[in-house]
Amino acid sequence: MDHSIDSILVPTDGSEGAEPGIRHGIGLAADVGADLHTLSVVDSVEINPSLSRIEAESDPKGLFEARATRATDAVAELAESHLDGAVTTAVEWGRPFKSITEYARANEIDLIVMGTHGRSGLKRFVLGSVAEKVLRTTSVPVLLVPPQASVDGVEVEYSEILLPTDGSEAAETAVDWGLTLADIYDGTVHSIYSVDTARFAGEGGMMVLFDALEETGQAALDSIRKRAHDAGIGVTAELGTGPPARVIGSYSEDHEVDLIVMGTHGRSGLDRYLIGSVTESVVRHAAVPVCCVPMEQV
Repeated sequence: MDHSIDSILVPTDGSEGAEPGIRHGIGLAADVGADLHTLSVVDSVEINPSLSRIEAESDPKGLFEARATRATDAVAELAESHLDGAVTTAVEWGRPFKSITEYARANEIDLIVMGTHGRSGLKRFVLGSVAEKVLRTTSVPVLLVPPQASVDGVEVEYSEILLPTDGSEAAETAVDWGLTLADIYDGTVHSIYSVDTARFAGEGGMMVLFDALEETGQAALDSIRKRAHDAGIGVTAELGTGPPARVIGSYSEDHEVDLIVMGTHGRSGLDRYLIGSVTESVVRHAAVPVCCVPMEQV
C-alpha cells in the first residue's frame, strides 16, 4: 500500500491560477517531510510574437526569464518557512508540459501538484491546457487543484478521500495511493463503483448485464474494504447507478469529500496519451483536488 512521497514538484507560471496548486503542494510536502521542487517554464513557442514587439530591449529574453525566476523564488520563499526538507528552484525554456514531464522523470519526482488554471485564464480545465497535457504524458501521479480548493495558508486536510473503482488494475493502483494518503491524514476512505448499463442500451438481457456488473462492483468494493481494514483505515463503500463521472461528482458533493483519487484510465483506456473519459470529466468539474494515477504505475 505504501507509496513513499519523498519529492514533490510544483510547477508555476506566476499566475493566480497556479496558487492553489502551490499551496497544496507545499502543505503536502510539509505533512510528509518531502523535498519540494518548483519549476517555471518559459514557453519558447508562445513568446516569439512578444519578443518581436520588444526587440528594442537590450535583453528581451531576459525579461521572460526574470519573470519565471520571480515566480519560483516566490514559491521557495513561502515553502522555506514551512518545510524541513530541501527546496529546489528551476527555470527552463521549452514547451511547459514537456519540460514538467521531463523534469519529473530526471529528478525522480514522486508526485506533481499543480493548479488546473494557468496564465491563460481558462475558466475550467480544458483540452490543450498545460495541466491536461502533463496528465496525458507523465508516468508520475498528478494532484490537480481547482480554484475552488484554494486555501489561505498551506495547511491541507484530506480527511475524506473518495476512491472510485471499476475493478481494473489501473484503479487498484490508484487505491494504493488513496490508502497511502488516508493513512498520512488519518482519513476515512469512501469507495464507489457505478453500475452503468447505458453503454449496453438496446441489447437484450439487461437484467443479466446489470447483475453481472453489480457482482463485479461488489467484488471490487469488498477488496478495497479488506485492504482498508487491514491498514486500520476507516472505510465506507457503496454501489452507485448511472454514468460514473456523474455518480462520482454527486457522491463527492453529498459527502463533502476533500480529495478524489483515481486512475487516469479505466477498463477501456489503453493508449498512454488518452485520458480515460471518466477521469477527464471528473477533473473538469470537480470542486476538490483530484489525484490522477497514470497507467504506467500499474
